[in-house]
Amino acid sequence: MTDIAPVRRALISVSDKTGLIPFARALAAQGVEILSTGGSAKALREAGIPVKEVSDHSGFPEILDGRVKTLVPQIHGGILGRRDLPEHLAQMETHAIAPIDLVAVNLYPFEATLAAGADFDTSVENIDIGGPALIRAAAKNHDFVAVLTEPAEYDTVLAELAAHGGTTLATRRRLAGAAYARTAAYDSAIAGWFAGQRNETFPPRLTLAGQLRQTLRYGENPHQQAAFYVTGSRPGVATATQAQGKELSYNNLNDTDAAFECVAEFAEPTVVIVKHANPCGVASGPDLATAWDAALRCDPVSAFGGIVAVNRTLDEAAAQRIAAIFTEVIVAPDATEAAKAALARKKNLRLLLTGGLPDPAAPGLTIRTLAGGFLAQNRDAGRVTREGLKVVTQRAPTEAELNDLLFAFRVCKHVKSNAIIYAHANATVGIGAGQMSRVDSARIAAWKAAEAARAAGIATPLTQGSVAASDAFFPFADGLEAIIAAGATAVIQPGGSIRDDEVIAAADKAGIAMVLTGMRHFRH
Repeated sequence: MTDIAPVRRALISVSDKTGLIPFARALAAQGVEILSTGGSAKALREAGIPVKEVSDHSGFPEILDGRVKTLVPQIHGGILGRRDLPEHLAQMETHAIAPIDLVAVNLYPFEATLAAGADFDTSVENIDIGGPALIRAAAKNHDFVAVLTEPAEYDTVLAELAAHGGTTLATRRRLAGAAYARTAAYDSAIAGWFAGQRNETFPPRLTLAGQLRQTLRYGENPHQQAAFYVTGSRPGVATATQAQGKELSYNNLNDTDAAFECVAEFAEPTVVIVKHANPCGVASGPDLATAWDAALRCDPVSAFGGIVAVNRTLDEAAAQRIAAIFTEVIVAPDATEAAKAALARKKNLRLLLTGGLPDPAAPGLTIRTLAGGFLAQNRDAGRVTREGLKVVTQRAPTEAELNDLLFAFRVCKHVKSNAIIYAHANATVGIGAGQMSRVDSARIAAWKAAEAARAAGIATPLTQGSVAASDAFFPFADGLEAIIAAGATAVIQPGGSIRDDEVIAAADKAGIAMVLTGMRHFRH
């Protein structure tokens, strides 16, 4: 084995024909014999590039509607034969097997076929068999064979051929690793599809695959390395185009995702402000500018340096208001040209445009790693409606309270547990997140609301006359009593505590309304 492996014969069979013609033309100019199949061979012939059909090379015709065309000894023997073993070379000569030194293959577009909503039979026919076999064979024999699965690699190989008369071992090994990663991801998509056909959420073996989008400067902390991988087309940070601003960090991406998932819950024009993965202000209104003002009022201190998500095309008025304070990221389905111009003066502010909103009810899994494994669960797609509420107090909520209760509980779903949300007029006025005690969450939310009122010169606490939401039941009445002390007039909570009667009695004693959802929204 030598470091430089010459390329005298190449097999090219690609679904994605990006860059195919200039790549093949450059190979032919260096005297490389090109073998090809079907559409690839046709494209090369039409471009005037000499090409030999695989069936002519192997002496075996394509059969079974093209399902068998490269799965023959003359092809796989040419790829897998070791050039440093005399017995391999002798057998190849005996059976008239010519060495193949480069394999350029990309696979039938199975993932794209699924994304287009194809039926079962069409999906099956887009499962590539020969392609993965060729790729894996070439990758296994990387000591002598270069394997290309992405058009982006064509120029690298051509540069090495020009410089060295062949490919280097380092490049062949890197390409081999990339090839196995590609076939693994392809098989993962197929396995996941079959599991879905059986409505099997948690198959015996769960495989995950992602494509590198970005290597990040560091992770949550500077001593941690990090990267961003994408796995699908669900609108969000993975589909976003960055219209302006400096490079996104790990924490930026994590917080932006949290903000965008939350804002997608609401039908009215809504703004969500997130800091450290928790909403610190959420509001709906007749327009984004009005919603921004109400969201900011909840906690203007925490909003400094925060992430802002909107569920409408960002307009100039909202953009100007948001840009008036230091903001790390704005994420929106789209933005007007006037809004972009208003933000352009803030060179470091990142503007992400996603092209749509994620469906909060869409199926999918969330994954969390553990030592030696990972946890998988359905995405929390639960949503409470008016029809699902149970009034358990002597007083039922008013129509205005009911609207605010549903709003607050929807926000609760996106706040770290234990979570208590105070809301009024479709806007949060106090948020208590991530405390070990639900009482502490209630008190912290009320305290932050009082601080926000003081900063705005408002004498009455923002929680006075508000409603409150709890992401889980009250184990004791003390959490509810803290909410009552803050001035809330109605409460929404899942219920289910062995002390529900005690909690309901405390609500009745205070004259407040309480509704149960029967659904918990823990978010750890």
